[in-house]
Amino acid sequence: MSQQSIAFADGPLYFPVTAFGADGEVDLDRTTALIESSLEHGPGGVFPACGTGEFHALAPAEAIAVARATVQTVSGAVPVLPGVGGPVGGAVAAVRELEASGVDGVLLLPPYLVGATQEGLYRYVSAVAAASALPVIIYHRGTAAYSADTVARLLAEHENVVGFKDGIGDVARVHEIVLRASEVRPGVQFFNGLLTAEASQSAYHAAGVPLYSSAAFAMAPHVATAFYRAYRAADTASVERLLRGFYHPLVHLRDTTPGYAVSLIKAGLRLQGAEVGGVRAPLVDPSPEHLAELERILAAGHDLVGIA
Repeated sequence: MSQQSIAFADGPLYFPVTAFGADGEVDLDRTTALIESSLEHGPGGVFPACGTGEFHALAPAEAIAVARATVQTVSGAVPVLPGVGGPVGGAVAAVRELEASGVDGVLLLPPYLVGATQEGLYRYVSAVAAASALPVIIYHRGTAAYSADTVARLLAEHENVVGFKDGIGDVARVHEIVLRASEVRPGVQFFNGLLTAEASQSAYHAAGVPLYSSAAFAMAPHVATAFYRAYRAADTASVERLLRGFYHPLVHLRDTTPGYAVSLIKAGLRLQGAEVGGVRAPLVDPSPEHLAELERILAAGHDLVGIA
């Protein structure tokens, strides 16, 4: 069996927001302008129209348009992996359409609404993986909770299933999956996909998961990059300083309101002058009190990394 992997650069994995105009429609120009400006901070890869990009609220054509515009903007600098998922028919149609767009792979989000058996999850991933040659990263979250045996079966049967991203937070189960996957195929890529993943990455690294999603990079790239460099250098003092001064306060604010993992990122961009619009329903934008707290957290983070 041939082996595939995504050639990420050495930087945080960037999950950009999707900008909306005053009319509530997707604003591709503003979306890609933000992505272009973020490239100077050295992301390891770009994941457009995923969780932070409000995949759940985008029409299929909107998600495809965001992915294509991102490919054109990034222009091969780093890998681009958009989100697909939801109804299996939509996910299959999306990967077929994206295959010709120049993306480097896809992040397969959970199926829509229904729970599933392990056999059902196997069939869901298999249908998407068989629909194109694009590398597929499985997202272990919500209605898609995979067992180690199911992951091993998918890796054995689909060479383009190349990665596994955890969004559940059961580190023991993830470690089991890492060990089981290594028995099937070397080189599988594992990602920490918990909300504000920097806060849990030390534990994930110990479980054999070296990569992580960074929604914070979309809002505070200087802080996210400083954290990544400290993490990579095993600079524990700097990691802990950033956790105490920026990430833990952000997590506490995030946990006050469902959906704030996305809403705060867009709000933080607006506080810094970016015209990205608000979030689409059913998410809500932060209250004035929470905006004031977010502004304090951003200021503290920038102070920690020497940004005025």
